[in-house]
Amino acid sequence: MKILIDFFPILLFFGAYKFYGIYIGTSVLMVATVLQMALIYGIDHRLQAMHKITLALVLVFGTLTLVLHDDRFIKWKPTVLYAAMAIALAVAVWIYKKNFLKLLLGSQLTLPEPVWMRLNILWIGYSAFMALINAYVAAYYSTEAWVNFKLWGYAFPLVFIVGQGFYIARYLAADDAKTPTP
Repeated sequence: MKILIDFFPILLFFGAYKFYGIYIGTSVLMVATVLQMALIYGIDHRLQAMHKITLALVLVFGTLTLVLHDDRFIKWKPTVLYAAMAIALAVAVWIYKKNFLKLLLGSQLTLPEPVWMRLNILWIGYSAFMALINAYVAAYYSTEAWVNFKLWGYAFPLVFIVGQGFYIARYLAADDAKTPTP
C-alpha cells in the first residue's frame, strides 16, 4: 500500500502529461501530492520533514511553472530536492556530527555505528547522483524525454533501496540471532 501511495503522484502526472501536456500534468502533480500527503498524514498522524519539503517544492515549482508558463521549473524541482538532501546529510554528518538517517530510523533499526555512517554516505552519494542526472536530462533533453526519464528513472531509487536492504539485512539478521526469543 505504501509503495502505491509513493508512486501515486508521479503516475498521475505521467498520465496527465501524456494526454494533456506539461501544464495540466503539473497541476495534476500538485493536487496528487497534496492528496498523497493528506493520506500519509491520515495514516501516520504526522508528516516527516522530507514529506514537507517535497510538498513545498512541488507546490512552489509547480506554481512557478504554471504562472510563468515555463516548464523548466517543474523539471528542475527534483534536482533541487536531491541536491538539498545531499547537502543536508553531508553538513549534518561532517559539520554537526549528526547522522540524520540514524535519527530518523534508529528507533526502527538497530545497526552498528559504522553501518549508519556508511548508509549516510551512500545516501549523500545517491542524492548527488540523482541531482546531477536529473539536471543533465532537464538541461539537455526535451520535456517529453524528461517526463519519460522521470517515470522510468524510478528504477534508480528502487535499485538503491533494494541494494541498501541487502546491505543492512546481514546486520539485522546478526542482531536477531543474538536476541533470545521468548
